[in-house]
Amino acid sequence: MTKQKKQYSVREASQFNRWRSLFQFLVCKIGYMIRLKLVYRIEVHGRENIPEDNKYIICPNHLSTLDPPMLAAVWPRNVAFMAKKELFDIRFIRWWIDWLGAFAVNRESLAPSTVKTVQAIKESKWVLGIFPQGTRGVPGEIKGVTTGFAGLARLTKCDVLPVGITGSNEVKRIPFTGKIIINIGKIIPYDKDTEKVKTQWIEQIQDLTGFKYIDTPEEELSLVGGKND
Repeated sequence: MTKQKKQYSVREASQFNRWRSLFQFLVCKIGYMIRLKLVYRIEVHGRENIPEDNKYIICPNHLSTLDPPMLAAVWPRNVAFMAKKELFDIRFIRWWIDWLGAFAVNRESLAPSTVKTVQAIKESKWVLGIFPQGTRGVPGEIKGVTTGFAGLARLTKCDVLPVGITGSNEVKRIPFTGKIIINIGKIIPYDKDTEKVKTQWIEQIQDLTGFKYIDTPEEELSLVGGKND
């Protein structure tokens, strides 16, 4: 009998349990935080904008592979990030990000399992994290933004919380040589008009980072459809 392959795109609320919470706490809030404070002198502004519940999606700009564990390190709740499904094909990375609470997603189209997993996160004490750019960008620019995150927020009735990150792209190892600033913006209510939510996110991210938005053709492609879908 062939063993059924584990579906890393599917998560139940029970899987966001104390063991994954403990693992993320040890790895991010202790392990990564030591590096963030000692090397990067991290600063977090706008904590008062974080809702007390978890009915929202953390939506930061994306500069580095450091961004997901860094946000999990500074956030008051455990954070479950979407990760491209290809990462789950690599054994050690699969084990690592699985235990950190990440789940697989196809960036080209929305699967029903993604919506169900987001609903499961809402039922747990965790909060969802999505990078609207889909992939890492470069300092000074905001591009590659689709309406996917806004569409998922609409489907799951989650608000959107913009988070601006600067400095995480610089690889530093010597103490006090780096500087990362995280600016937390104002909540954007979910809306049927996903273009409106996307525009509001871009405007806030520009203010929070000082980066400039650059419109690109690939932004016409969306994970979950646009305004009238």
